[in-house]
Amino acid sequence: MARELNKISTASLRSIKPGKYGDGGGLWLEITESGAGRWYFRYMQRGRARERGLGSYPALGLAKARAKAAECRTMVVEGKDPIEEARKLREIPEFGKFALQWLETVEAGWKNEKHRLQWSSTLTKYAAPIWRLKVDAIRTDDVLRCIRPIWTDKRETASRVRGRIETVLDAAAAKGLRAGENPARWRGNLKHLLEARSKRSQKHFAALPFAQVPAFYQALIEREAVAADALRFLILTAARTGEVLGATWPEVDLETKVWTVPEARMKAGKEHRVPLTPAALAILEKMKPLAKTVGGRATEPIFPGQSGGKALSTMSLLMLLRRMNEGDDGPTWIDENGRPVTAHGFRSSFRDWVSEVTTFSGEVAEQCLAHTVGSAVVRSYKRGDVLEPRRKILDAWARYATKLPAADGSNVRELRSVAG
Repeated sequence: MARELNKISTASLRSIKPGKYGDGGGLWLEITESGAGRWYFRYMQRGRARERGLGSYPALGLAKARAKAAECRTMVVEGKDPIEEARKLREIPEFGKFALQWLETVEAGWKNEKHRLQWSSTLTKYAAPIWRLKVDAIRTDDVLRCIRPIWTDKRETASRVRGRIETVLDAAAAKGLRAGENPARWRGNLKHLLEARSKRSQKHFAALPFAQVPAFYQALIEREAVAADALRFLILTAARTGEVLGATWPEVDLETKVWTVPEARMKAGKEHRVPLTPAALAILEKMKPLAKTVGGRATEPIFPGQSGGKALSTMSLLMLLRRMNEGDDGPTWIDENGRPVTAHGFRSSFRDWVSEVTTFSGEVAEQCLAHTVGSAVVRSYKRGDVLEPRRKILDAWARYATKLPAADGSNVRELRSVAG
């Protein structure tokens, strides 16, 4: 019996790897990829294997975990069910109540206020089908009732909701409030119950054919609105909507003609320098009178909304595009499938223009879009951000976009010669 107990040593815990480890006597330790884990007691009840969570690792040490396991073994010998005994000691909370309580204990460590609000709002909205269920009563079918309605149209949101439900249920298990496999787990569970996304079914942002960009740009010039100026700046820099609307004056260096977007506002989490063309600089000059100044220096934001001090909203660009597509004959600015264009789609317009009209490097064009290029090994040898090559591409793109297309296509030929 002695050899069957205490199989895990304190020394082995210092270098333990992800997996499940039995200490003997029904005590198990499960380690996740992050290095955290949980202790649980595994036993047989009426011919069925059951698990009672004992606590999280490393918060609960080896000695205390063994002591709790010993108590559970005594219960089994006495004909008691360790899980039922635990329930007698504490009330099993509903998912919603437990989720909110858990968020209060962990969100203090999150730096991003927006991230905290997203957790609460997504769980409140999309986990409504399980909100009033006890955490120990939630099964796979219950989780599917939360995920399936948004799986096709809101795949990214659905994935986040699933992951957040899984995290909350893991926390409940660590506190001994539920046992068994997590019903929100993806691998070996929901992965086989939710249809995979077909590449053909993936929806891309509606993009204006690049041949129509100059005419669209001229239509923007005719509109006296900050939203129109912001959209023109977005087109010229090939930046994402959030990057442009969140732009601040301290990010701009007018001497070097560079706009530096900090890593916190970049999708890839890496600082991105954007070379500013004369056309983009002209837009910034137009925005200067709207800027607040401190000590003679312009402060944020570059594209202010109507409520002073706050940046222009994404809805402003959306409403601008809707107004530009209002007409008796239907939408004017549409993609190749007849969909009204989006602000984000101009990044695709730029990329198509580079590929089909110029001889610029596709890899450099991808870096203009702040896309990750090449493998990790390749990137480790390319530490520069090819700012000047990117400046040439954006300069050519700006000269193409800011004038009406010539009837004979001479401007296209001109740009081909510039690229070459």
